[in-house]
Amino acid sequence: MTQTIITVQDQMLDAIAKRIYGNEHGTTEAILNANPGLAALGPVLPQAYELTLPAQLPAAPPAAATIDLWA
Repeated sequence: MTQTIITVQDQMLDAIAKRIYGNEHGTTEAILNANPGLAALGPVLPQAYELTLPAQLPAAPPAAATIDLWA
């Protein structure tokens, strides 16, 4: 089930994604895909914009192994 929110003045998409989903990596893109034309509005969303938030998010890619060069 999708959720709809109404933006307030000076909100940014990555901040909304972090607040709703806990992070903005991958979730920002999912919100953009659910809202055609949203990217054209720029980084600061207009006030009172109806934003659709997807219920299903893409699976996070597995974390890459890291190498400690100084160990």
